[in-house]
Amino acid sequence: MSTLSFMISSILEYFRIKRYIQDVVSKEAMAMKREAVEEFVSSVVEGIIAGTDMELVDVDYVRERDWDLRVYLDKPGGVDLDDCQLVSEKLSAVLDEKDPITENYLLEVSSPGLDRVLKKDKDLVRYNGRDVDIQLFKPVNGSKQFTGALQGFTDTSIDFTINGESITFKRNKNEHYFIRIPKDKFYEKLNSDSID
Repeated sequence: MSTLSFMISSILEYFRIKRYIQDVVSKEAMAMKREAVEEFVSSVVEGIIAGTDMELVDVDYVRERDWDLRVYLDKPGGVDLDDCQLVSEKLSAVLDEKDPITENYLLEVSSPGLDRVLKKDKDLVRYNGRDVDIQLFKPVNGSKQFTGALQGFTDTSIDFTINGESITFKRNKNEHYFIRIPKDKFYEKLNSDSID
């Protein structure tokens, strides 16, 4: 290899590595920003719904095609349009005043719906001992979908009984799975007028 070819190759490798580092830093910064937005919005919504029978289920700040700020609320009997509108208007006023989000985004305030994901400790406590659907991104024992009883959790793991067998999944931000209320159980609860 000639000296010139070596220099060009080295320069190209330098820029490739630099671009890779910039991409990693950018992704980490965006993840940190998303978390900060979600925490800020959560604290504002908690203040808005204090003293009501509503509870904050989750806040997601995600980019699909455009940026979406999604706020999920629930209450016994389910939230209605008036509940969502009230929270949306009050939250919009605070977001307009404080202006913590630099990107353009669409604010959505709704119920968690049929695909309610159980993420928070209070959700896991509420559904402990009950059947839940577990959707994995990587198969375990050849399967990505399970239904089993939630049997407990710690900061690092979640325990289930699936087909009479105890199974533990890691609990951290790098593990990709969803725990949901089975839809047939959701309908039973809906008909009994109690979501929790």
